[in-house]
Amino acid sequence: MNEKEINLGHGSGGRLMHRLIRELLLKKLSNPVLGELQDSARLTGAGRICFTTDSFVVSPLFFPGGDIGKLAVYGTVNDLAVSGAIPEYLSLAMIIEEGLGIKLLEKIVDSVANAARKARVQVVTGDLKVVPRGSCDKIFINTAGVGRFIGRGSFSLKMVRPHDRIIVTGNIARHGLAVLAARKGLELGINSDCAPLSGLLIPLLKRGCGVKFMRDPTRGGLATTLNEIAEGCGYGMLINESELPLSARTAAACELLGIDPLYVANEGAAVMIVEEDAVKNVLRLLHRHPLGKCAREIGEISGETQKLVVLRTVNGSQRIIDMLTADPLPRIC
Repeated sequence: MNEKEINLGHGSGGRLMHRLIRELLLKKLSNPVLGELQDSARLTGAGRICFTTDSFVVSPLFFPGGDIGKLAVYGTVNDLAVSGAIPEYLSLAMIIEEGLGIKLLEKIVDSVANAARKARVQVVTGDLKVVPRGSCDKIFINTAGVGRFIGRGSFSLKMVRPHDRIIVTGNIARHGLAVLAARKGLELGINSDCAPLSGLLIPLLKRGCGVKFMRDPTRGGLATTLNEIAEGCGYGMLINESELPLSARTAAACELLGIDPLYVANEGAAVMIVEEDAVKNVLRLLHRHPLGKCAREIGEISGETQKLVVLRTVNGSQRIIDMLTADPLPRIC
């Protein structure tokens, strides 16, 4: 690595973070399971078990549509769901700064409990540490999750082929904007999309209806996730700007703030790669669920082996959508 120290961009989910993972972590910790770089590790030797972990340092702790407790549960549940696993168990570890109010902590734990009930998972183990004032920002939470893999042999990035279709299950850019609004005291009228995706996605996998791969576009937004998929499958993508699920309110807020919605984090949407012949049926099923009402087919896998994500604009031109290189919205999860 060329960098001499870590900066905020290394945690953005974009190009800097990917380079840090590949050139340091994978180099030192390499093994076949970790090398897949999936949202959850599939431990096939343990009976089709999926295992994932995530840490949450969002600022502020509460924002329109969510809070750090809710985010900690749903973020880990969603990593399991997009990996083809039914979420079952969570751990909960909290690093608490000295001086945090007990009532505030109780409110966060209540949110964790409510979110776990809604997502139908159990918190079965955990840890608690208290650090001196100034050692962290109020509270940091880590959750690990265990789930049971129900996907079939065709559920893999390696199975993606040209002409497969790309679906996004919900409106994009809401979470990052909601956190930004709370941090800056803005009245944008936008709530985070923070929600558990297992109820939306797992029934599709049980039906075996042509879903080849899924990922949730969190840090780095939709653009970065599409680039990750293109890099992993070895093919490019053609995306139609006119088909992106973006509400008028969110689009207006992004234009006002000078932010590209393609790079804004989401916490209640998934990217799906689906067989061409199955896309209409998958969309029909998604639209039946409250979290899938805004699902759209946004493009397709191309035969381009340069692994470029190309956006067809509403004006008829084309531009390359690259992976996030910096971090316009730090600490959104």
